[in-house]
Amino acid sequence: MMENRSAKAWLYLLPALLFIGVFMVYPLVDVFVYSFEEGYNSASQTFFGVGTYNYSYILRDPYFLQALKNTFILVIITVPLSTGLSLLISMGLASIQPLRNLFQTIYFLPYVTNTLAVGLVFMILFKPTAYSEGLVNLLIHLFGGPSVDFIGGPYWAKMFVLCFYTVWVVMPFKILILTSALSSVKQDYYNAAKLDGASRFRRFTRITLPMISPMLFYLIITGFIGAFKAYSDAVALFGTDLNAAEMNTLVGYIYDMLYGDSGGFPSYASAAAVVLFAIVLTITCINLLVSKKHVHY
Repeated sequence: MMENRSAKAWLYLLPALLFIGVFMVYPLVDVFVYSFEEGYNSASQTFFGVGTYNYSYILRDPYFLQALKNTFILVIITVPLSTGLSLLISMGLASIQPLRNLFQTIYFLPYVTNTLAVGLVFMILFKPTAYSEGLVNLLIHLFGGPSVDFIGGPYWAKMFVLCFYTVWVVMPFKILILTSALSSVKQDYYNAAKLDGASRFRRFTRITLPMISPMLFYLIITGFIGAFKAYSDAVALFGTDLNAAEMNTLVGYIYDMLYGDSGGFPSYASAAAVVLFAIVLTITCINLLVSKKHVHY
């Protein structure tokens, strides 16, 4: 009887396993193999050697190092900042009753808006033109500051815009998840804490954070993965020639090696993809280890 149930369970899982094998496992293995094939030619399907030259090349490539630097800065700044701001806004939404649904809808609008459309709006806000210096520069002038070209100017200004844009885009989803998590916390816990004389800060650290920690952990994990895969955000702001703008990301570098102006090098692209996969896997594993101590299910 148990064997029949087990066979039926595997039969139900078979379509999903086939899908995962064909579209996830096989491409991953294929990319790993390509990353060691030196001089691979996609047209003739030939290569002249096997080794680690592709890895040594990309680790010495200034474009790859720039993309790696940009991606890490983006991850380090945007993930904690967007998660923290989302938590503050969600707590504010959870504490009000009038017009709560309206405010939730307003905060969620950037998530359903086209990424390139939002990028064009940010260009209008930040980029000086022949007719206007942009709304942000007008605000800077009010405080006596000089104009800054946030799109084509210094590196720090462009990175600021990219981080600002990324936080703006990812916050709505986080606010939606955290607002739902906060609403699921039973009011009885807060009432009991008030009777015991617990301060608001203590109620937050001892009740709110532990109760919503699974959702926070989920958002942090997905935030890290999403930030490491960032590409369309940079294209929306700085165009397709990200290397010239010094604003390329790891995914953008991989795309350029495959299809861009420097394209035609699938071996280099595969090596960069494996490095990206290793980085994301390592950070995910670290987060999983940390979650064992700080996440309460």
